[in-house]
Amino acid sequence: MNPLLSTQKYDEQSFFLLAGPCVVESEQLVFDTAKAIKEICSRLQIPVVFKASYRKANRSSAASFTGIGDKAALEILQQVRTRLHLPVVTDIHTAEEATMAAPYVDILQIPAFLCRQTDLLEAAGRTGKVINIKKGQFVSGPSMKFAAEKIQKTGNNNILLTERGTTFGYQDLIVDFRNIAWMRELGHPVVMDVTHSLQQPNQAAGVTGGQPALIETLASAAIAAGADGLFIETHPNPATAKSDGANMLPLDKLEQLLIKMIRIRKAVI
Repeated sequence: MNPLLSTQKYDEQSFFLLAGPCVVESEQLVFDTAKAIKEICSRLQIPVVFKASYRKANRSSAASFTGIGDKAALEILQQVRTRLHLPVVTDIHTAEEATMAAPYVDILQIPAFLCRQTDLLEAAGRTGKVINIKKGQFVSGPSMKFAAEKIQKTGNNNILLTERGTTFGYQDLIVDFRNIAWMRELGHPVVMDVTHSLQQPNQAAGVTGGQPALIETLASAAIAAGADGLFIETHPNPATAKSDGANMLPLDKLEQLLIKMIRIRKAVI
């Protein structure tokens, strides 16, 4: 278990969870969602990190929502830490953003498309924060060794590695569950990004599609394969979400999903 999560009350056999909406849409949405996630995970004794991007830099269309403003969004995430006592993870996209975002959050997340960007990885590592590196859709699990080494060269060994699917044709992703085992061999906790792995990117309409009906299938397989954590984007009403609504889990379905995952975890340990 990552030391960041050790202050929470949890079942020693549990996986951990990174969950929240795709992007900071408003203060009310963030706090309503964070409170609900915290209550669910407290009941189930699952250690949890709240997730939301302060800005979405990678969008299919220039017309897509990108955020409410960096400083405003980061301040909301900081309030989640101080008022709800939840650790927080958010994406960064440049070396400069690593320095800017680090004071507001606990985990800096490297987006999949940027997992080979040396200057970004090194800048993130130098902050001393936990760094979650998402495996690019174009690389193998074993090759994530080199991304992790760029963080380690800064003296920072607080690393998570996240599987989020592999490009399969122009408009689909597929998950190779061998990557979970291979990345665990690198000595870092491995997370399964369930919801992004169900994206259907590059749609002609300029809006990414998804297959949320398969969330339970992928989460179950990941836990059975030995994933240490799950990454799940969730929203009170995915149909109105301003980013990635097509592949998010409705918030009211989160608890029942996690209950099933707990059963699988206990069966395979």
